[in-house]
Amino acid sequence: MTGSLDGRVVIVTGAGQGLGQAYALDLAARKARVVVNTRPRSDGRPASGEALVEQILASGGQAVACTVALEDEDAGDQLLDSALQAFGAVDALVNNAGPPEAKPLHELAMADVHKCFSVNYFGTLAATLPTYRHMREQGFGRIVMTTSAAGVYSVRTMAAYSSAKAAIIGLTRVIALEGGPQNVHCNAVAPYALTDLSSGYVEDDGAGTMPPGLIAPVVSWLAAPDCPLNGETIVTGAGKICRAVRVQGPGVQFDPPETISPEGISAHLDDTLSLADWTMPAHGIAAYHAFRQTSAPVIVRSSDLP
Repeated sequence: MTGSLDGRVVIVTGAGQGLGQAYALDLAARKARVVVNTRPRSDGRPASGEALVEQILASGGQAVACTVALEDEDAGDQLLDSALQAFGAVDALVNNAGPPEAKPLHELAMADVHKCFSVNYFGTLAATLPTYRHMREQGFGRIVMTTSAAGVYSVRTMAAYSSAKAAIIGLTRVIALEGGPQNVHCNAVAPYALTDLSSGYVEDDGAGTMPPGLIAPVVSWLAAPDCPLNGETIVTGAGKICRAVRVQGPGVQFDPPETISPEGISAHLDDTLSLADWTMPAHGIAAYHAFRQTSAPVIVRSSDLP
């Protein structure tokens, strides 16, 4: 694969600063035509995306601004229309917008959760749906979601953010499963990068080695037409890249099934939790069939029970 983006049209949400800005600049440098999304400013000044568009144009690239808040009901339609009106096509969508939050679970109000989800999840969904439908009809498209280590593994004091970013992984997988037959691929990136938004949550002294620019080539690769991945979660930062997956262990089978009990589970807890010989089902239905049809390596018979 070449990873070429020459002439491709890519929408980038939340591109006014930090990671989104780095993505837009990298895509433009690789000759993609970029729709730069930022939210309008409350003071009426030009949105930050307009300055970024001027920077891209000054460098010989092609870009247009689409100033809209992703919480707006028609945000996705506006993004798609901007791409089609300016460039007559849309090939990829990079969903980047989504601020972090930090508050212990016992201090969370429902308003805090709704606020976090409004951009991180529902804003992503709103930005995606119209473009995803368009991609299905044209028989091609690449969508890059932004999740987080908080979404993959969870983080203390970030319950709403962890939940929203975990939901992004679920959405990524569904789009990959349903869009794959129409050559619409969707992957998620979990970035480690120091930005104005993340600086308050980064304690590692090595954070200076994690500029947003080192994430951008990974996102450009995922947005390229010949990227082979679909439904994956890619963790990246500081020039390192790896895969994060969901797996299940082989487990324990009680024989007969009616003998399963809290005491029996406790007695065989190590085997129950073991991930030796793990499997990675392609989707939920496959996981169900694997669970029902695959023999467990450890059989617990009534004679073995305490």
